[in-house]
Amino acid sequence: MWMRRRRLQRRLHDGAALQISALVPQLGVVRKRLADDEDGVRRSIDDLQDQLHTVLQELREVSREIYPPLLDQAGLGPALCEFADRVAVPLYVRAPAERLCPDVEGAVYFAITECLALLEVGGAPAEVALRRDGGVLLVSLGGVPTRHAAQVLSHIQAIGGQVSVAEASDPGTITMRIPCE
Repeated sequence: MWMRRRRLQRRLHDGAALQISALVPQLGVVRKRLADDEDGVRRSIDDLQDQLHTVLQELREVSREIYPPLLDQAGLGPALCEFADRVAVPLYVRAPAERLCPDVEGAVYFAITECLALLEVGGAPAEVALRRDGGVLLVSLGGVPTRHAAQVLSHIQAIGGQVSVAEASDPGTITMRIPCE
């Protein structure tokens, strides 16, 4: 599942985004070739360039949501820290710098981010803590509605993970245990 997301992200980035990026300077070259009295055409080209920049930014955002490049490049901790800047509530992330296998990083990232994306704007802070305990990755997701535990499990179950709820009250803590060598 994560490989499919990664392939889609790369197709967006390497295909449409690069093609749009190539069009922007080409419009600039056309603009330079116009005579000085062609102000209306220049404004139209400027408007097109602005629109292309906007579309490119939107493509990059969609691409990032499908599979964030930072997850691929730097790993789970940095990708979660980047996500913390975009989530609706204050999010504190504690994660080791070490890299994990791509399947584990992808499953844990999407389990966490999709759960946190459901939180209401301005809600109480949430916390993500990751640590290794031998061959197991322990992930604690605190300050979240425990009803989201089933959704979290759907992401990590495929890689042999387990989910438990530490507190029955909401918000509570969802804990994940994922085999990780």
